[in-house]
Amino acid sequence: MIAGSTIQGYREMLLALLPPGRVWNRQPGSVLARLFEAFGVELAQVEERGNELIAECDPRTTAELLTDWERVLGLPDPCTGPLDSLTLRRNAILLRLGELGGQSINFYVGLAARLGIEITIEEFDAFQVGLPVGQPLNGEDWEFAWQVNAPEVTVTPFTVGANAAGDPLASWGNELLECAFERAKPAHTVVIFAYA
Repeated sequence: MIAGSTIQGYREMLLALLPPGRVWNRQPGSVLARLFEAFGVELAQVEERGNELIAECDPRTTAELLTDWERVLGLPDPCTGPLDSLTLRRNAILLRLGELGGQSINFYVGLAARLGIEITIEEFDAFQVGLPVGQPLNGEDWEFAWQVNAPEVTVTPFTVGANAAGDPLASWGNELLECAFERAKPAHTVVIFAYA
């Protein structure tokens, strides 16, 4: 809803731009004042749409330009599959935009946190003689394996302001987590997902 004061402000601004003289009747209710008020309605609508565009430029708040964000980023892709809610679509966009890469545990914990999932990571070592008793008898290949410990079922609840009408009240699954990690992991490593 456009405020009347905004329309009046545009009308007054346009009237102030006119040159001085009796030809330009600036009195309220005159034909020229009513014409400039109509121009003020259009200018106020343009201003309002411009303000809405600011929210659309941010993928966390976009709604109208969501399909454009997805088109530019190549979403949905075969890895993510269909994204059936506004929250999942926005999260996929944010994940794709935030992919800077990295190989540290903190990078992968942060990657999962952007998806709304709290994880821990466990690394493995090859067995060596001289280690304390009770160590696993891992072969050399285990040096290139690591394990992601995540909740068995990740529930993404409906949230007012983030979801839209028609979105499910909750969604379940860890497919997006596995997809993101398979894409971001170093090529020579094997990632194991453990859900508990």
